[in-house]
Amino acid sequence: MEIHKIEALPRHSTGKGVARALRREGRIPAVLYGSDMDSVNLSLDTHTVELLLNKINYAQALLNLTIKSDAPIDKTVMIREIQSEALGNKLRHVDFYEINMSRKLTVTVPVVITGIAKGVEEGGVLQVVRREVEVTCLPDAIPENVTIDVTNLEIGDSIHVNDLKLEGAGEIPHDVNFTIVTIGSPKRDERIAEGEEAKPEEAKAEAAPAKK
Repeated sequence: MEIHKIEALPRHSTGKGVARALRREGRIPAVLYGSDMDSVNLSLDTHTVELLLNKINYAQALLNLTIKSDAPIDKTVMIREIQSEALGNKLRHVDFYEINMSRKLTVTVPVVITGIAKGVEEGGVLQVVRREVEVTCLPDAIPENVTIDVTNLEIGDSIHVNDLKLEGAGEIPHDVNFTIVTIGSPKRDERIAEGEEAKPEEAKAEAAPAKK
């Protein structure tokens, strides 16, 4: 898994005034947290962060954070939170947290659907209920996505979280066995358009005059 690089400068002052001054200089405030360390206040080049965010899914990307000082410090981190302005996409703050490469973590991974389901070819409707799932794994084994092949699904079939299998040592927590994808029945209007007759009770309901 690729580890992206980013540089930061130590930030010795905090507060709204300091944050505004940083933004005028083309920088944004940031904080580094860790379970075995005190938090460290930092600042980042705004343009560099924007370019990075255009290349990665920050919820699952590993970063090599270099804190530039007389004795530079390198940390393997992930982004915990990004704050932006309520109106617009201007960055306001970034939170990092240090990663222990020997300790498993839980990340959010996108679901990718492949294949054309048998049920869809028969007129059914593919319904993706969840487009992301949580995966627990070591940091260097974070998958880019969870791929689901729906080719053999027929109308009425579903795939649940318990049905998913990952390569390697990754696990998908499934305390709740929620549905990921299902093949629904075709809509009634589509059946009639294809020449299928309505059921007697449906036809009777349609024929009945509206009550005044």
